[in-house]
Amino acid sequence: MEKRAYVLDFLPTGWPSDRNFSRESVALALGEDEFKLLEILIKPNAKVSPGDRLTLPPTESPSVAVEHVKRRLSFQDLTTSARSELPHAIEAIIESYPEKFLRFFNEAQAITRRFHMLELLPGVGKKSMDTIVRERVKAPFSSFADLEARVKIRSPQKLIVARIEQELSGEEEKYRIFVPR
Repeated sequence: MEKRAYVLDFLPTGWPSDRNFSRESVALALGEDEFKLLEILIKPNAKVSPGDRLTLPPTESPSVAVEHVKRRLSFQDLTTSARSELPHAIEAIIESYPEKFLRFFNEAQAITRRFHMLELLPGVGKKSMDTIVRERVKAPFSSFADLEARVKIRSPQKLIVARIEQELSGEEEKYRIFVPR
């Protein structure tokens, strides 16, 4: 279960397609630990905004705005606004836990004799993968800046963001690196 989530979109009067008489305020959010897409009921008169980080129940001190997590969403359930906010939320998570994502570059292994996990990142081919592997043998990457300087790839965080978006959208079903099934 996710402990924290980033708000992607806030629907103060509920889903536009919902025909219920009493509409509930909902937030569409991205879980911080497992990248689960969530529909969260927001308490009456509470306001949240895209980019807000919410603590979810049943933690000891949940956010004052959160009633409860209603359900898990699929990528197709997201509003257009939520989809446009998604890369920013993923980037915020990567910035919060850089060591977790840097570990991928330091520990990724070959999947087959001809295919490496690093090649699953959009924009990383055989040449970049070879350079990353050679450099990490010399010394593990200590930061994303170190990785950029030694391997000459621009913004490795954005490569991870693009990969997580692919996995969330269902474009990549065979190999999952960051988003559990």
